[in-house]
Amino acid sequence: MGAKTAVLAYVNGDAASALKAAGDPVAEGTAALIARVFPGCRAEPTEGEVLGKATYPQDGLTYAARFTGVDLVCDRRLMFDRPSELPTHLLEAAAGRRVIVHAMHSVSDWLAFAVWEDGRLVRSLSLSPDGGIGENIGDPLPFETAYWAGHHPVEVDPEWHEEPYALPFHPLELGNEALRAFFGFLLEGTPAPEDVDPDAVPLLGFRLVADSDEPRG
Repeated sequence: MGAKTAVLAYVNGDAASALKAAGDPVAEGTAALIARVFPGCRAEPTEGEVLGKATYPQDGLTYAARFTGVDLVCDRRLMFDRPSELPTHLLEAAAGRRVIVHAMHSVSDWLAFAVWEDGRLVRSLSLSPDGGIGENIGDPLPFETAYWAGHHPVEVDPEWHEEPYALPFHPLELGNEALRAFFGFLLEGTPAPEDVDPDAVPLLGFRLVADSDEPRG
């Protein structure tokens, strides 16, 4: 498994339906979204990318789109060990919409996600096999239930590991299922016919320049 994500979303209604009907993002609205998420920075347009390849941009790149019903921003600066500590200005930018953060990294098998409804944190989870459970706030969401119940154990390969896996499930497997639950798509595995095709959802690309880096006359 090699999936990586660093995604912030503002959602009004069903995100999957919104992404299926997304069309092309509006440049002006997306630039305004970037300005709210990264105040004090100027966004310079660059080449865009499809969602399936944009969830974990290279350093210095931001991929984003404002669609009817859902705003997406993908940027490594949106990865938090404790997602409940999401900066206040990012919650305020939601303007009453659902807020979702999703971050995972395949090198460390780390997963973190959180959901706010009407500005109230309802679920936050952060875990990895080495770090254990760093944060576990709120009741597990429906897609998590089978994982915590032990229905998705990690099979130990004796050629690679002598000890049982440190968690009752693989974080990236849960993370992939969380993407489907939150946004209707998978990064790995076999998609269902009703799933969103992330390679059919275009995002705009930006390089951010801090205002302090502006040349002075």
